Amino acid sequence: MVVLVRADCRTCDRMEGVVREIGARVGEEHVVVDVDAADTDPEWRAEYGDRIPVTLVDGVEIGSWRVEPDDLVRALTGGDVQ
Repeated sequence: MVVLVRADCRTCDRMEGVVREIGARVGEEHVVVDVDAADTDPEWRAEYGDRIPVTLVDGVEIGSWRVEPDDLVRALTGGDVQ
């Protein structure tokens, strides 16, 4: 799981909190990437920069601005929400 964020973004903080909670529940780790950092893939900045925060699972966008916990669980488990 990847959470694309910007510095000083409260919406980003909220999304990362949801991702952290769901990831802990299903045993998946996540990485937080600042799209404005010099070492961030410029394609991510171009593709997602105007919709930050964005959550990706296996390269697929699961949510932008907010992520629904049930959608994230389904994406991570490939099945029904428990």
